[in-house]
Amino acid sequence: MPKTMGILGKKIGMTRVYSELGQAIPVTVVEAGPCKILQVKTVATDGYNAIQVGFANKKAQRVNKPDAGHFKKSDSEGFYHIREFRVADAAQYTVGQEISVSELFKVGDVVHVQGTSKGKGFQGVMKRHGFGGGRDTHGSMFHRAPGSIGTSAWPSRVVKGKKMPGQMGNQTVLKKNAIVIDIRADENIVLLKGPVPGAQNGLLKIFAK
Repeated sequence: MPKTMGILGKKIGMTRVYSELGQAIPVTVVEAGPCKILQVKTVATDGYNAIQVGFANKKAQRVNKPDAGHFKKSDSEGFYHIREFRVADAAQYTVGQEISVSELFKVGDVVHVQGTSKGKGFQGVMKRHGFGGGRDTHGSMFHRAPGSIGTSAWPSRVVKGKKMPGQMGNQTVLKKNAIVIDIRADENIVLLKGPVPGAQNGLLKIFAK
């Protein structure tokens, strides 16, 4: 089977495994795939080469009619998550083909992992940007505020990019160079060294480097 650029997965959580030398290695457990190819896009028809894959089976009664027709082409009932991966040669892939993590990666591979970070709501400058804050002593009256944000006569405005309070988290984050520690093909599980973006059960895209 030709190699794709990546696979979809679900973050299970973190644990540790031990190396042959007895070293404790922190790992993130990811349920990766299997994914099914729903559509093959080519330069001739769509202007670029890519494959559209589905992950996490959905019951047929939960799928609307337009999506059901699309899924039927790959002999599928439905999926909760649909994403695209760019490929060099789309002709190597066929609709309905399954992709598993054991076919894409092996132990020791270096991959990139993309996910959505945990949303932390509206936060101040100390939590959001690491500001030191004012004195805690009696009478200070300046503790967690951002302080001066503007200028005087020129340019008489707040400069773009100023670190301010605001929405924190809930953003697309890419972690590069995560090492594959172990693959358990019978469970569709891959262990990646260290933490990856997002909360438990969050969707992840795992790319071949």
